[in-house]
Amino acid sequence: MRIAIIDTSTTRAAIISDGLREAGLDDLMLIDPAGPLVAQIEAAKPEVVLINLENPSRDLLEDFFAMSRALARPIAMFVDQSDAEATGAAIDAGVSAYVVDGLSKQRIKPVIDLAVRRFQAFSRLQRELDDAKNALAERAVTDKAKAILMKRRQIDEPAAYALLRGQAMRTNRRISEIAEAIVTSEALMGDME
Repeated sequence: MRIAIIDTSTTRAAIISDGLREAGLDDLMLIDPAGPLVAQIEAAKPEVVLINLENPSRDLLEDFFAMSRALARPIAMFVDQSDAEATGAAIDAGVSAYVVDGLSKQRIKPVIDLAVRRFQAFSRLQRELDDAKNALAERAVTDKAKAILMKRRQIDEPAAYALLRGQAMRTNRRISEIAEAIVTSEALMGDME
């Protein structure tokens, strides 16, 4: 597992690196926090990003939170001090593990494991939510297309659905694609009767 380490202190970065190596993780990349973070992380292609900040300012935290929103990777963040607002902002930004005043060699590996699992769970939930939203949108378009067919052809709902399904099968397309074409056509041509 490749891990990118971002730390404002080289001494702490060395402690983190030692702890990870002792845990059997030796594919480590040190990222310069003064440089362009996203570009460095994209170049390093890590599977996990570990951030350690001694006493982060609100602006620095915002920069890291903006970066975490842009990355599609598990992020574990260690800070020496925090408040409820910063913790909430970290969660909203997608930080998978946010540990306050808890950096020690033996805790690094379990926190990274937790961050990876939480990221995977969140990603799975996000995919399921996106799938559900898409299914609802397709259903709404299909219902609208059925209503158009029912009105134009003077048929009932099962007959309208059968028309949609038959056209989808003949053209080797999805029912929602056929429905979208009908709705679009109706929007463009509906007033031409």
